[in-house]
Amino acid sequence: MSLRSLIRAPKPVIAAALGQFCTPKFVELMAMSGRYHALWLDQEHVGLTTPQIEDACRAARVHRVPTFVRLPATDYASVMRPLEAGADGVMASMVRSVQEAKNLVHWAKFHPQGGRGVNGTGVDGNFGTYPGDKYFQLANERTFLAVQIEHIDALNVVEQIAAIPHIDLLFIGPADLSQSMGLLNQWEHPDMWKAIARVSKAAEVAGTQWGILPRDAEYAKKCLDLGCKLLSIGMDSPIIQKGLKSYWDDWANLGLV
Repeated sequence: MSLRSLIRAPKPVIAAALGQFCTPKFVELMAMSGRYHALWLDQEHVGLTTPQIEDACRAARVHRVPTFVRLPATDYASVMRPLEAGADGVMASMVRSVQEAKNLVHWAKFHPQGGRGVNGTGVDGNFGTYPGDKYFQLANERTFLAVQIEHIDALNVVEQIAAIPHIDLLFIGPADLSQSMGLLNQWEHPDMWKAIARVSKAAEVAGTQWGILPRDAEYAKKCLDLGCKLLSIGMDSPIIQKGLKSYWDDWANLGLV
């Protein structure tokens, strides 16, 4: 099932992020765990190269787990290349205006939905074997687009962003959003919950979905109760650190560390 279909299905979508340890083997391990419906690759903070994205997407695709890439959508090439590398979609980080969100759609979709440049020689075009019309149709049908609501400027126009056609998901980044609101790391502040509720309402009115990176299970439950559709649970570094701690806890009685 495509990521766009998953996000429209009744059940919540569970995703995880890979950045510092975004290697094909670790992607495959995550995909094979059976716990995730999707994986997202953090180009924003890690600067993943196109070959790294290609390898990660290939490893996930073997196990039929869709991928999308978080990136700063500052120009056409930044948005287009991950799609041609095999990602099922892209998520624009630090969006601060309606125009920036519109640019994402224009750069990621073909006519009549946008103005993406035509190539088709990569994996997304079955290495040049799709007829033109089929390539354009499939790309527009499959390409998943998310916009991060992680700055107060985006929050202030979230209703307009949500109403832009072909945006599938509004993704809340609580850490950065709280900072931009002058509430750094105060995830439970009443104004933060008001902000989340506003995003939820905007998505509902526009007929789109929203997601979030929750800090714990209790926080996730509150978001689900507000209509959250995608939960990003787990990032590679914390997963590894928690695994190391849990592993060594089993040996603690030896007094070795």
